[in-house]
Amino acid sequence: MNMTTGRILLSRNADDPLQPASITKVLSLYLADEAIRDGKVRPTDPVKISQKAGRTGGSRMFLQAGSEIPLAELLKGMAVVSANDASVAVAEYIGGNVEDFVKQMNGKAHELGMNNSFFKNPNGLPARGQFTTARDILILACDYLRRFPESLDLHSQQYYTYRDITQRNRNSLLRHYPNADGLKTGWVVQSGYHIVATAKRGNTRLLAVVMGAKTPAIRARETEKLLDEGFMMVREDPRQG
Repeated sequence: MNMTTGRILLSRNADDPLQPASITKVLSLYLADEAIRDGKVRPTDPVKISQKAGRTGGSRMFLQAGSEIPLAELLKGMAVVSANDASVAVAEYIGGNVEDFVKQMNGKAHELGMNNSFFKNPNGLPARGQFTTARDILILACDYLRRFPESLDLHSQQYYTYRDITQRNRNSLLRHYPNADGLKTGWVVQSGYHIVATAKRGNTRLLAVVMGAKTPAIRARETEKLLDEGFMMVREDPRQG
């Protein structure tokens, strides 16, 4: 998609449903940024880490139950290292509990026109009945970046350190693709490797979504190919934008 114009340049199997994996966190971050913008919470708010958040596995910040962490730090962990534990803590803080936050997620998805998506948790860990499509993720990412362009300051960070543990952003395009500055990767065994990526050249910003790749290398290669073709289309024929 040419985000500058909203035009979809290339598409294949855009409506095939798959488990969303950690791309789910884009929606959770959207709701958190919206709550901050609406004055409901502040980035400096201390968030107490529950036992549930502290026990959450997969990619994480290694949060300790009972500790208090600034909301902004948790959002950084979600954006940069895909922290599942931080996602639960943020959901509990903003929604009151995970279940009510997930209701907000599905409400926002409906509001945005994500008509082929349903979410069961704030981090994308496998859950029966949880699904989305590449088209819906494109809708989400486009609105997220239009409303909260400053979020790229987080998503473009290549490393994040918390409790003396340094982790690398799983989005390899940040290191290998010129002008890439986001956005989010994901993986679950049920659906494969996903990414929603963005890059900007001149005045043109593109978004690309690849879902269900068999390996991280294939995911990166297919995404780079989409972005290359998209920028070429815009360069050769500006009307394609």
